[in-house]
Amino acid sequence: MSAAPELPLWASLTVSFFLIAGALIALTGSIGLHRLPDFYSRLHAPSLGATLGTGSILIGSIICFSVLQTRFMVHEVLIALFVTITTPVTMMLLARASLYRDRVEGNPAAPERDPEPTEL
Repeated sequence: MSAAPELPLWASLTVSFFLIAGALIALTGSIGLHRLPDFYSRLHAPSLGATLGTGSILIGSIICFSVLQTRFMVHEVLIALFVTITTPVTMMLLARASLYRDRVEGNPAAPERDPEPTEL
């Protein structure tokens, strides 16, 4: 006999869908991190996997615990908010730091600077 409470079938299927979708998105981000050729290309895949994968898993968690406790769960919404805000900001800061370092060191892999705009 299991001590875990039972979810209704509709909730179990919905939660399972979001958990599997989130895991696959996170796996895609991990594979992208491994397979892409350089640092600048690798920045996009993990941020996408972290944001969308975590979001899908959190939606599944919200549904599960909202059904079990018969009230809306706010904890997961706060986690999703913080992940959505911090992941892109972190990736942007990493990209800028790497770009600055590569330009100072004269690394040819660094993207060129944009030309200065000219007035008309």
